[in-house]
Amino acid sequence: MSYCLAIDIGASSGRHLLGELVDGKLVCEEVYRFENGMIEKDGSFVWDIDSLFKNVVSGLKRCKEIGKIPDTVAIDTWGVDYLLLDRSGKEILPAYAYRDSRTAGIPEEIFKTISQEELYSKTGIQKQEYNSLYQLYADKKAGRLEKAAHILLMPSYLSYKLTGIMKNEYTEATTSNLINAHTRTWDKDLLDFLGIDESVLGEIAAPGSALGGLTPDVQSEVGFDCTVLLAPSHDTASAVAACPINEKSVFISSGTWSLVGSENLYPVTSKEAMDANFSNEGGVEYRYRFLKNIMGMWLFQSIRKELGKKYTYDEMMQMAMESSYEKKIDPTSDAFLMPESMIGAVRDQLGEKELELGDLLSSVYHSLASSYDLTVKEIERVAGKTVDTVSIVGGGSKDAYLNRLTKKYTGKRVTVGPIEGTAVGNLLSQFRYLDPSISLEDSRRIVINTFDIKEVE
Repeated sequence: MSYCLAIDIGASSGRHLLGELVDGKLVCEEVYRFENGMIEKDGSFVWDIDSLFKNVVSGLKRCKEIGKIPDTVAIDTWGVDYLLLDRSGKEILPAYAYRDSRTAGIPEEIFKTISQEELYSKTGIQKQEYNSLYQLYADKKAGRLEKAAHILLMPSYLSYKLTGIMKNEYTEATTSNLINAHTRTWDKDLLDFLGIDESVLGEIAAPGSALGGLTPDVQSEVGFDCTVLLAPSHDTASAVAACPINEKSVFISSGTWSLVGSENLYPVTSKEAMDANFSNEGGVEYRYRFLKNIMGMWLFQSIRKELGKKYTYDEMMQMAMESSYEKKIDPTSDAFLMPESMIGAVRDQLGEKELELGDLLSSVYHSLASSYDLTVKEIERVAGKTVDTVSIVGGGSKDAYLNRLTKKYTGKRVTVGPIEGTAVGNLLSQFRYLDPSISLEDSRRIVINTFDIKEVE
């Protein structure tokens, strides 16, 4: 019996999910869960990397405690954030979070030297102020890059802490805006612009490849050894690997962000794609996730937090359903990235300072569903696709009202599940490593056989 362990870390929480394959179905068990979140330190938003790694190890120890030792383990996280390390492998802190304001105005500064059109034709990555390229340029201006001998994106950094081996994995690396979409290698012109030698970023590892065993120190602490894999380490790449999609499907990986897109065999780096602000991020088997970032559940999370968590998400959903208000905001706007008041930011964009809570929530719901519809239409137009199905995975897929609105606005067939899409995709990539005869299509059939994939009525 082989166990695999997916360590799936999002911007607000993390979980360790043990999995085994039994009669063509995936049997999963959550063995550990922890809270995560940006912290404010010296006026900046940063990650508590010591706490992150401590929780990674605690979840491994839990496997030993319950007597289920994984053969393999793999970590996935959000994209774009990274750690700088010096020659001795010591972290150059702080570990900035992507919602920090240090990159404000940086893209426009870079476009004075490298035009947006040239940049997009190389990398095919949408303009988002927090992309690693812009963060690294901020580090360059602050003198932090001069001290860096290594740059590891977040999941690769945590895997390095487990193994002592440094490699950046492809799917996560593509979110950096430094990978050439056509060659799938670091873009030398962009590295030269930043003054970074390619050796600082190292070789790019294929998704689903092995990194190595646990260090002696980690083995001593957790009580066993296992092989650390580099699953598709960008959480959306793992989620899409678990999506029961085909060539006529669009996926929505619904969580803190809503990632809406299609799976392509080739990048689309046309001006039309750039103007529509699509990304060509790396996927399993070097496929491309042609997608757009939309704020997603972050809007509801922030509103709920601002209200002191007075209402449950179900209660907020009910308030929205009871409202007939449908005026819309733009959920891709940077105004919603990290506002002091999310309620204030929504009211400002709507131009209604005294808007009632139920109407405000209704606006967010209709705005998200409308933006999904717009994105699906853009995919059909820009990528030349015919779309008949929208497949929603991730924690946000539990929102029944948003699912119904998605069907209403898009007019497409809408399916829902699996909820734990990211961890499931992570696990399946590990089983494909253990048994190379399992194809991507096979793993998606496993998802259909295992989970109750529901069609929205």
